[in-house]
Amino acid sequence: MTSPASAHQAQDTRPAGGLTGRLTEADCRLEDFATLVASTTDAAAYPHADRVVEDVLVYDAKTLRDTVAAEGADGVSAELVRALTDGPGVVVFENAYTDTAVVDRVTAAFDGIIADERAAGGPAGDHFAAPGANDRVWNALEKLAVRDPEAFVDYYGNDILALVSTAWLGPAYQVTSQVNVVRPGGKRQDPHRDYHLGFLSNEVVEQYPTHVHLLSPVLTLQGAVAHSDMPVESGPTMYLPYSHQYAPGYLAWRLPEFRDFFLDHFVQLPLRKGDAAFFNPALFHGAGTNRSAEVQRCANLLQVSSAFGRAMEHVDRGKVSKAVYPALVSARDRGADAAALANAVAAAADGYPFPTNLDRDQPIDGLTPLAQTDILLEALAEGRDPATVEAELDAYAGRRDNEEIR
Repeated sequence: MTSPASAHQAQDTRPAGGLTGRLTEADCRLEDFATLVASTTDAAAYPHADRVVEDVLVYDAKTLRDTVAAEGADGVSAELVRALTDGPGVVVFENAYTDTAVVDRVTAAFDGIIADERAAGGPAGDHFAAPGANDRVWNALEKLAVRDPEAFVDYYGNDILALVSTAWLGPAYQVTSQVNVVRPGGKRQDPHRDYHLGFLSNEVVEQYPTHVHLLSPVLTLQGAVAHSDMPVESGPTMYLPYSHQYAPGYLAWRLPEFRDFFLDHFVQLPLRKGDAAFFNPALFHGAGTNRSAEVQRCANLLQVSSAFGRAMEHVDRGKVSKAVYPALVSARDRGADAAALANAVAAAADGYPFPTNLDRDQPIDGLTPLAQTDILLEALAEGRDPATVEAELDAYAGRRDNEEIR
């Protein structure tokens, strides 16, 4: 048996790009990859996990909540980071949403958005499947905030989403969301790695030094919330545990022999509505074929980005913040938990104050100006009315614009 730690050490002895300091396709050796992904997951190394299924760590959300309430989040967070680095690279949270009515309400909003966008026509692109093969909603986070801000607040107030995002990325993370609905008969995706380097051609990837290959995965966290039950025959995501540890993997995933190996060795876990899965973006993965007769497999795909990175989608955070602030006030007045409100604010607004225009947005009382999240949280605490908050958000945006230099 190869332990996760020993597998990681074996990978670290590989050449780091030779004399150029860059990895090339010539560094991709299937035998090395096969040895690495033969690693197995030792449940004893992850005491907060409920069990191991197909080498994937499965956590019971209620148990995690009880542990965090009794002991704080540090121990659980450290374990999740180990799981996503030295471990299998993928974790599942059962019952991340105990109130699936919230999930259903958001699903209804997504269905409405899909219907509106179909009626409007236009292009239907996809990253790793044929255009139009699935129903996609791009920038679903902003669209949900505008369409149903109350549902947005309830949904993104989720503590499990905040726990794993903060564990991997720290504070001020940026949430983006894309909805994927795969109908019966919908074909699988090609196995791949995700954003950033995962979206570039091999010719471009080879231009980046080795240390950037290692940096790219820690800038984002990939996740999905199940908005329907997903039995295996409906094609839930295919994963290859431990593949994220393979240094030349951003080049290897496009090579035919690596794709064939993936298709011979991937694992799939069924999910129930309200479950969530999160994984290292360097993990080889892809959506499966929906072989069911009637399951409309629906997932909200979350990409959570570091405050220090570039998110995939441009979200008008000012627009989202204005849309959800009255819903935040309403939730506060109904007695919503302060942490849940803060989680929703983190998903809605920009928590990092840079880049800005320091001529007009100066760090008067510290090293940084206010972030957008500070405006919303202070407004909630002080009971400001929506019109005042809209004006403050507009002023915030104005301070960040550049003026003509005279």
